[in-house]
Amino acid sequence: MDIEIDSLAVLGAGSMGHGIAEVAAMAGYDVVLRDVEDDLVQDGYDQIEWSLNKLAEKGQLDADPDDVLGRVSTAVELEAAVADADLVIEAAPEDLDLKQTIFAEVDEAAPADAIIATNTSSLRIGDVATATDRPERCCGMHFFNPPVKMDLVEVVGGEATADDVVDAAYEFVESLDKTPIRVRKDVPQFVVNNVLTPYMGEAGFMLDEGTDDIRAVDAAMVFRRGYPMGPFELNDFGGLDVFAHTREQWDDPVPESISSRVEDGDLGRKAGAGFYEYEDGPGADYGPTQGDGVDTLRIEARMINEAARLVGQDVATPEDIDVGMRLGGGLPEGTCRTADKLGLDVALEKLRELHDATGAQRYEPADYLVERVESGHTGEAAGRGFYDYRDGGPYHYVSHELTDDGVLSVVFDREERLNAFSTDMFNEVQRLLETVDQDDVACVVFEGAGDRAFSAGADITGFTTADPTDLMHVDESIETVYEFPRPTIAKIDGFCLGAGLELTLACDIRLAAEGSTLGSPEVDLGLIPGGGGTQRLVRLVGEPRAKELVFRGMHISAEQAADWGILNRAVPDEEFEAAVDEVVSDLVDGPRTALEVAKQVINEGQNASLETALSLESQGFGLLTTTDDMLEGVAAFNDDREPEFSDD
Repeated sequence: MDIEIDSLAVLGAGSMGHGIAEVAAMAGYDVVLRDVEDDLVQDGYDQIEWSLNKLAEKGQLDADPDDVLGRVSTAVELEAAVADADLVIEAAPEDLDLKQTIFAEVDEAAPADAIIATNTSSLRIGDVATATDRPERCCGMHFFNPPVKMDLVEVVGGEATADDVVDAAYEFVESLDKTPIRVRKDVPQFVVNNVLTPYMGEAGFMLDEGTDDIRAVDAAMVFRRGYPMGPFELNDFGGLDVFAHTREQWDDPVPESISSRVEDGDLGRKAGAGFYEYEDGPGADYGPTQGDGVDTLRIEARMINEAARLVGQDVATPEDIDVGMRLGGGLPEGTCRTADKLGLDVALEKLRELHDATGAQRYEPADYLVERVESGHTGEAAGRGFYDYRDGGPYHYVSHELTDDGVLSVVFDREERLNAFSTDMFNEVQRLLETVDQDDVACVVFEGAGDRAFSAGADITGFTTADPTDLMHVDESIETVYEFPRPTIAKIDGFCLGAGLELTLACDIRLAAEGSTLGSPEVDLGLIPGGGGTQRLVRLVGEPRAKELVFRGMHISAEQAADWGILNRAVPDEEFEAAVDEVVSDLVDGPRTALEVAKQVINEGQNASLETALSLESQGFGLLTTTDDMLEGVAAFNDDREPEFSDD
């Protein structure tokens, strides 16, 4: 039976509660925001109003902020808040007794068919649901903080939760324009926290042993391994008390370097001091030269082990783990993908070494990890690991669809990083174009996921850890786009910078919504554009403009880019989709052989003498006079009708 959700109540008006209420109202739901005191509710309501206005100022809200706010009402009395709710989301502090009390009260007051969800990040859903007489209608929806910005939601069912309730929760999250991952078993800390906790915890144990210092570990994980934040800095950001509490409630060991700081009140940024000094010091002040000699594998092996445990226990798939770690953990790539690159056998050897030396349970290898290694499935180099690479492997960062009429739609699907290119993402673009059946393709349309960026450039955190041979593949990938025999279109909506612009320049037709921004900011990083970004640019705009764009790291509007010849045209936002569709329609209906020859002649002729280029043109023209498409074109002209070219 399908469960319909039209209205909801959010219990708790703190940062998580008012954030969830705001997201739901933005998606068109009527929401009641409730807390135990008028002042708390009003503070939460005011925060929603402030946030909506800010989003509107930045152009990130489609609706009128007053209309969205009008969908939010407030209450203090719980009975009134939940009386008509199809869904109740509890967003109280992470305390089992408190959550059980709230669930019991909601069970008494909410409609019998209402779903009761908890936003817990670490408690078992079944434990919270025991306070109700309807555990089959209880589930978990773990939003990440802040809900307005964070795309991920972990959807969890308890042992008694009905399947249709979990399905309804999953669909509800999708309706919020968020990305849900399904946690298949009711385990504490679900997916992201289970994999991310070793990142912070193992660094603490290393500090306890006195073998490494704080700045060295953080520098190594950021500058050598490409993580966005060092483990000690991340602990400070989230709160050392939060980390300690989630470990202690499950009787898991807490590093002394963390517990001692909690006892002293040094809880991290919010307290002014933690592992770093924030109030009386510079904060996280590590640099790229400080990470030599740190055993980064020790930290990553533990993360890989936890991921393997989750897969082996059927808690989550590798795909969902990696989506979770990217969207919820902020990592540039998922832990399962990292494991396949490092080698599962390498991680297992490190775990066994640590387990033999210490006997600590946290190093005990997961059965699934052992099974994969013993089966020879040790990662990408072996053809199989967490993923199967025998046919090239899955697409993590590029989604694609080939329509019946031959339109290959390629979406750079890394919205959480403004679709910034990693080496993996470049490789996926190249692999797709090299493996697709070109006979089935009429044209290719490249675009970015979301409405903020085509691509904001290269993911520098990933490139600092890449081998030189990996960087060579970037040029190869962009050259593959340039040389693809079918017409290619760059559909630009938002930022198109750095590597995004370089790929755009390799496309045949470049269209942008008027609010878009283009530029080559590499010089600000001590680099120059790659992937043909200097050479194609100078051929389009001339030496003076190309040098100014590159030397100054300029960002220019879509209108200016069109005026300079970088774009075919800039189109008003409301006309953008129609303009792209018109171009695509013409290419789909056009003669494929003639379009291929035209592209080849134009591309090759640019770098040839005029005499040679004219010879290429003449040869192409002569070749086409022998085709069936030419005969159809002449016949259609004589009959005064539209030609019907073949797809061959």
